[in-house]
Order: sequence, then structure tokens, then C-alpha cells
Amino acid sequence: MKEAEGLRDGRIGEVMGRVGGRVQLRPVGGGREWDCPVEEVGEAPAGAVLRERVRWADREARSRP
Repeated sequence: MKEAEGLRDGRIGEVMGRVGGRVQLRPVGGGREWDCPVEEVGEAPAGAVLRERVRWADREARSRP
């Protein structure tokens, strides 16, 4: 599982690692990691991952001069 969804808040992130009973997630495209309990993490639907990647690409495109 590369991308995961935090079932508590619905955020989509890339799985960066596991520490104890927690999964470390990072927003698609980069950013600050957050921890989520293993039991509250599920596989992210492909459509949701694509939507996050498009949002990231849009933000990047708008930030360029």
C-alpha cells in the first residue's frame, strides 16, 4: 500500500513508515508528515489519490511566476 487514507479525517497520504502501532503519512506531493493509528488507516481509492495529485500539480503551477 503506497497511498493510504486516514479513516478518521479522510486525508490522503503516502505511507512513509510505521512506528509501533502508528503509520506515518505524508501529503501527496510533499509536506509535513502526520501519524495515524494502524486501525484507522485504509487503502486510498485510486480516484481520491488522482484528485490529490491534481490539486498538488495545480498549486505548484499557480505558485510559479
